[in-house]
Amino acid sequence: MTIISNASEMYPAPGATSSKAGNSMTDMGADDFLTLMVAQLQHQDPTKPMDNTEFVAQLAQFSTSTGVQELNESFGGLSAALSSSQMLQATDLVGRQITTESNVGFLETATDADGEPVAALDATVSLGGNRGGMLYVQDMTGQLIFSTALPADATGDFPVRWSGLDAEGNMMPPGSYRISAETSMGGAVSAVPVYAHNRVQSVSIDPATGTALLNLVDGSKLSFAEIRNIF
Repeated sequence: MTIISNASEMYPAPGATSSKAGNSMTDMGADDFLTLMVAQLQHQDPTKPMDNTEFVAQLAQFSTSTGVQELNESFGGLSAALSSSQMLQATDLVGRQITTESNVGFLETATDADGEPVAALDATVSLGGNRGGMLYVQDMTGQLIFSTALPADATGDFPVRWSGLDAEGNMMPPGSYRISAETSMGGAVSAVPVYAHNRVQSVSIDPATGTALLNLVDGSKLSFAEIRNIF
């Protein structure tokens, strides 16, 4: 009687010339593996039983393969849940203002109840422990459009709003403008950080990463990680 010593001799892979050419453990499902393992144990040579080390190695290989598959499935579900949650959070930001580390904001214009043009560009000046200072508005070519003194008692994170008027009182067109500020520190005039506000207009999905992107009114896009503050 011929003794079949291992499962690969019982179930050779199509076209295989030796037991080494069989399908890998990662190609089998749980039922396939258990069927082969039971058959291997039933048909092994009683005088030459399977080496314990080899048996444990096969079990470990199957356990690792199954664990990785289950882990991948779990991460896939977690990723989908996080993406869904992030999209809900992003949708809630539509219409609200955010700040990043940039001092470039977008001047939005509209008309009031009387049909008069109105505009606004908000920003936050980070004065720290200093008080007062000067605020400057430049266009994207660097030309100074407007400047004004900050209140003498202004300190900390101080909110400011530019109404869109230049130094002569003319309404400037909507678009991007750079906001900067300076204050006196120990008798020396120094620049301080300014964080321009931008309104979230809509949300979209980054096709490369599947994460939510915030589409700002100035046409730029940013991720949640780039947000400094929400208003």
